[in-house]
Amino acid sequence: MARSASVPQFLVIVSLALSLTSCGWLKGPVNASPALRWWLFSNFGAQRLCPEMMKRSAPLRMVQGGNTVGRFFPDSCSTQVNDAAQTVTLNFGGTGYAWTPVAGRVGFSAGATVDYRMDFYLAEEAVYIYAVTARVQRGPEFQVGGIEYPVANFAAHNSPAGYLFNTFGSQLMQSQLAAGFTVIHGDDGDEFTLGRLSPPQRVPSPFVRGEERFQLANETTEIRAGQIDFLGPFEVVDASAALFLRTRLSGPSADVLVVSRSVGDVWRKGLEMGQPLAPPPSPPISAWVLTPGNERQDTIRVGPGQYYVVIENGNRVGTVNPPWSPLGVIGGNVATVSYIAELGDVD
Repeated sequence: MARSASVPQFLVIVSLALSLTSCGWLKGPVNASPALRWWLFSNFGAQRLCPEMMKRSAPLRMVQGGNTVGRFFPDSCSTQVNDAAQTVTLNFGGTGYAWTPVAGRVGFSAGATVDYRMDFYLAEEAVYIYAVTARVQRGPEFQVGGIEYPVANFAAHNSPAGYLFNTFGSQLMQSQLAAGFTVIHGDDGDEFTLGRLSPPQRVPSPFVRGEERFQLANETTEIRAGQIDFLGPFEVVDASAALFLRTRLSGPSADVLVVSRSVGDVWRKGLEMGQPLAPPPSPPISAWVLTPGNERQDTIRVGPGQYYVVIENGNRVGTVNPPWSPLGVIGGNVATVSYIAELGDVD
């Protein structure tokens, strides 16, 4: 995938003081001065961490570079700047879900407090923002919520198997927190990856972005039989703008629904707490069926606001009614969806 496998991904922060540093004549002095870069970030970038983080979800993967198998949605965040150590302390929490081979869909809540050393480099056509974990102050704390399969649910709460569920979540998030990350910020959007990339390296992605559009996400997600994934939320900031979605599906046909963030959050949190999969609490804004094969392009015209694009591989939500298959019980019949979501003018 292109964009993120991790909790820090939310820190697609950094449209950061870049308005100040976009001038070409500033690149040399800024790149040559760690003190100046820290001053710019601490005064103009740090306060944008939480607002940007709260707008996004973080895809979760079993392995770095793999497909998405779940997501984390932050719902609380605070920062503290330490000028002496030149670090930013990020304290965050939220909820999410992930697919597991034994338990199916597992909902969870998680939180952590992490010190990051932040830096950036002004390249010719983009800004490279780096975060290196200096210290994990707290956590990550991980609590299992709803578990899809009742037998696994009993095991998780009444035997040592419960420890395995919690350890799995902690290790997954811990490995992502400890890896550090790079955000590449350009006029055409943001890219995220674990580890460090140096100019002119870019993040591999399943789609080439469109011209004169701002990239919101570019990744591949795996949706198991009977499962659902919430892409986004995606923010539309202007009445003249639209959400452009390009998708390519491998596997069984899948339902696609567009819902507002307020509707999607209620729907998603119910699933995270163990409610059975059912249609959204309010009718979707639009819906269609995604079929395997060629790339599909959709223009989603909505008013300013935040929206989820929801994909279901099953028969509980939309019109697709796939036949039952024993492969679904063991994680087969996977709908693998590569997509790019972009924001641009309708014209």
